[in-house]
Amino acid sequence: MPYGAVLVMAAAVLWGTTGTAQAVASYDGSPLPLGSARLVVAGLVFAGILAARGARKVPWRAALTSRRTVAVVLLGAACVAAYQPAFFHGVQRTGVGVGTLTAIGSAPVFAGLGALLAGHRPGRLWWLSTATVLVGLGLLLRGGGALHVDLAGVLACLVAGAAYAAYTATSRWLLLAGVPPTTVLAFLFAGGAALLLVSSPAANIAWLTRPDNLWLALYLGVVATALPYLLWVAGLASVRTSTAATLSLTEPLTAALLGWLLLDEPVTSTGLAGAGLVIAGLAATAVRRSPVPASSP
Repeated sequence: MPYGAVLVMAAAVLWGTTGTAQAVASYDGSPLPLGSARLVVAGLVFAGILAARGARKVPWRAALTSRRTVAVVLLGAACVAAYQPAFFHGVQRTGVGVGTLTAIGSAPVFAGLGALLAGHRPGRLWWLSTATVLVGLGLLLRGGGALHVDLAGVLACLVAGAAYAAYTATSRWLLLAGVPPTTVLAFLFAGGAALLLVSSPAANIAWLTRPDNLWLALYLGVVATALPYLLWVAGLASVRTSTAATLSLTEPLTAALLGWLLLDEPVTSTGLAGAGLVIAGLAATAVRRSPVPASSP
């Protein structure tokens, strides 16, 4: 299995702990301040890593002199910010199961369409493995009785999926342009956090100052955001955007498994069959070996 694929899947496993962490913490407040807190904590972690390495030793200044690179950074930060409210609003409207499947599940489709527009055609194996994973995720939802569809919620989650695919593509573009991985993350998450904080400063600041929210924010910001994104952006150096989006579907699989093991959610034969299909599709994507052109998304 390619090393980059392992890193992307490891990142998705850590992302998949987000819902369980919120359930264990019994958090029932607004998701928007929580999303802002995640970005703020993660942005501080990335900035701290840069400071520890010494900003003068990081060769990123030359890469940011072009207007195109700056525009890509701004686009990526906007997509990071847009993902949070779109995803949380969608999940509130249509439920965690359908919302997560729609947002994360649609990302590979958007990534594949983006690859086609960029002149790269994903292979048949990618389309087959992605379809297998999506069918498996659908069975996981049906097995848990979590199907509840709300049109507005689904549309919001589709926006989140498009945003995820877009900032995956912008991150990879920046890496290929010579911007170091941690610098890419610092810019995107600091920019995204700033956009969310400005959108509702009073609510976000009030939430961040409450001591009872501190541990949840730290876990989500460090363990479920900063650490997995460090793994994810390292994996992007050798994995196509479309492939990375499919491998990221390890996230809802992880969430389902944790629900069974830690939250006493029911285990059904349909759910187990869905989990098997997801694992098979992910394995097919992960072991796929193909050259990655420097200009490919």
